[in-house]
Amino acid sequence: MGKSFFSFSVFLEKRDQIAIANALLFSADLKSFSLGNQIHSHVFKWGFSNDIFSQNNLIKMYFKVGVSSYGCKVFEEMAEKNVVSWTIVISGAIQNSNFEFGLNMYFEMLRVGLRPNEFTLGSVMKACATIGVHTLVIAIHCSALKIGLEQNPFVSTSILNMYVELRDIESAGLVFDCMKDLDAGCWNAMIGGYIKCKYDFKALQLLTLMPYVGVKMDKYTFINALKACSAMGALQCVKQIHVFIIQSKMECITSVMNALMDVYFKNSDKDSSLRVFNRIQEKDIISWNTAFSGFSQNGNARELIALYHNLMIIGGKPNNVTFSVLLRKCGELHNLNLGLQFYCVALYFGLFDEVSIINSAISMFSRCGKMDMACTAFYTAPFINMNTWNELISGYITNGFSEEGIKVFNNLRELDFEADVYTYSNTLEACCRSENQEIGRQLHCDLLKSGFHSHDYVCSSLIKIYSTFGLLDDCYKFFNGPEKLDLVSWGTMISSLAHQGFNHEAMKFLQLLMKSGELPDDFILASILNSCASIAAYRQVKSCHALVIKLGCCVYPFVASALIDAYAKCSDIENARVAFEQSLKLQDVVIYNAMIMAYAHQGLVVEAMNIFEKMKSANIHPSQVTFISLISACSHNGLINLGCSLFESMGFNYHLRPSPEIYGCLVDMLSRNGYLEDAKLVIEAMPFPTWPAIWRTLLSGCRTYENRALGEWASGRLLQLFPKSDAGYVLLGKVYSESGSWEDAASLRKKMTERGVAKGLGYSWIET
Repeated sequence: MGKSFFSFSVFLEKRDQIAIANALLFSADLKSFSLGNQIHSHVFKWGFSNDIFSQNNLIKMYFKVGVSSYGCKVFEEMAEKNVVSWTIVISGAIQNSNFEFGLNMYFEMLRVGLRPNEFTLGSVMKACATIGVHTLVIAIHCSALKIGLEQNPFVSTSILNMYVELRDIESAGLVFDCMKDLDAGCWNAMIGGYIKCKYDFKALQLLTLMPYVGVKMDKYTFINALKACSAMGALQCVKQIHVFIIQSKMECITSVMNALMDVYFKNSDKDSSLRVFNRIQEKDIISWNTAFSGFSQNGNARELIALYHNLMIIGGKPNNVTFSVLLRKCGELHNLNLGLQFYCVALYFGLFDEVSIINSAISMFSRCGKMDMACTAFYTAPFINMNTWNELISGYITNGFSEEGIKVFNNLRELDFEADVYTYSNTLEACCRSENQEIGRQLHCDLLKSGFHSHDYVCSSLIKIYSTFGLLDDCYKFFNGPEKLDLVSWGTMISSLAHQGFNHEAMKFLQLLMKSGELPDDFILASILNSCASIAAYRQVKSCHALVIKLGCCVYPFVASALIDAYAKCSDIENARVAFEQSLKLQDVVIYNAMIMAYAHQGLVVEAMNIFEKMKSANIHPSQVTFISLISACSHNGLINLGCSLFESMGFNYHLRPSPEIYGCLVDMLSRNGYLEDAKLVIEAMPFPTWPAIWRTLLSGCRTYENRALGEWASGRLLQLFPKSDAGYVLLGKVYSESGSWEDAASLRKKMTERGVAKGLGYSWIET
């Protein structure tokens, strides 16, 4: 305010054009309409109302403070307008996102016979690039050629940027090749264009030519190069660029070091990222946030807290991005206490009205299973946007309250919020989980009206919902339509078919995908391998393995684990072991889990335990799946003491809270081996409600060991949960039969008939 007051004082004292221009500039910088309006009144008062220089500055000020109507009025009242006047109005309108008005003014300028300058064309080209009308872009390009400004550095770079924004990389390349006196800005624009169009290798090729033509790389060149390496996942290339950065003495530039740290994190090289972070001389909040974001993906909660403490020690002030990352990491770790602490600190820093903080808090509460807290954060928020609604809907779905998620969607429409593609996609997921086919079809109609139906993200959700309901003909329509679907949609179709048991159809879709000229990604290959494993299709597993090797997808842990599982389910344990050993360099828990499960299914407990020991030696923390496989193996081999020891070690050694599946394995182990009373005690001591499968497990044990009293008790508990369950009757009937109580068995069958309970038919299959 001091500068603007001084400028205004000089303006009142001098009363000339320069003083007017400076005063208007200050009011524009302050975004102060009232100050600018006062100066305007003095301009009239002192007789400068018809001075073209002062009028141009008035127009510029009004557009910069966001009151374009006043600027247009000044322009209309001008007795004489020059090219600067027109350019100010055109660029002002475009800067305020009024592209149509800006372009209309440009064509009006041409109509009255004025020749645009390089700044006029630069502004118009920006508008063309933003609205993305290709024919208009070509027309403006022709105007530049006609006027003779195509070789002006500012204009030629604007033309290049215009084609880049339209992703017309071929035309951009032609413009680049015709440009004279190429500076670093032109090279950066072309390199950035290749990156935008996902031609990352070409971007790096172009970058390597710069030193040979005598163009010095600047900070933007290095940032673009790092973006290209990040997209390619080329860690070795990143390290080479790191050397260039050191040689070019760019380590002192914070933005370059931030980009370098970020790309190391994205390539999972945490150690290099940390070294780069420590070498940044002047860390800004972007440096800290990049580190927070990187550690949230590649580190643990302890490292994040240590980093946060370091920021506080140096007196740094975290912003909304910092807390958003921290809150989401707490949600990922299901650490409610730590999340609440960060949320309170964010509020202490005055960030209570930041929508990103509210959204992250809702996400954190949802992932921690606290939907009541998520709702409180939502309904007490001073501001919300569509992302806020999306987080709440997603939270309900994640926690199994799909119907509530659908209600939230209906509420937002009643309040006239415009749903986006993610809202529709989340709500379709809710319909999928709640098996609400009717609302799913209604949403499809809404999507057709809104124009979102062709969006890749929405297409995937629609395919998933129709395949979930077994409506394959509706799914096929998406693939027979005019729109070319992306890999995500193909992946959704294939994985949904596999999940629903349509394994042969899933493999047919893989063939269709490859016939269309596309190659499957890691997600599709993992889905196909799971599908082959489900039907023990050994020949298809071998074919998929060959495709995995050809496409270089062995580096993806979920593909490698699916391959191990597929071989194991086809009883080829040797090839499963080979696939495991070839994947060891990935050092991922899912690889070890897959091999442990493979051995467990074959009853090879010693081999499974050996893999577990290797896992511990490699400092890889076991997961719930690890213990499910190991305890299952113990169950089938009668190793009760070992199984119980593994169960106890979960909490004592690994701080894992046993899941319902783990308890199910423990009950199965005890029941299968005759420890029925112990199994009953485990069920009664579980920290969550029982479910039908666990009672069926106990009943099977009662049948094997002819424990009639416990069998009747377990059957009663099962039928309380599911009165129409045939398993409760059938298993109890077998308990009676095994113990020779034929009259009780006959009485039970009669009771089943009276209550309308029918025994399901069994079936089997073979590969032909």
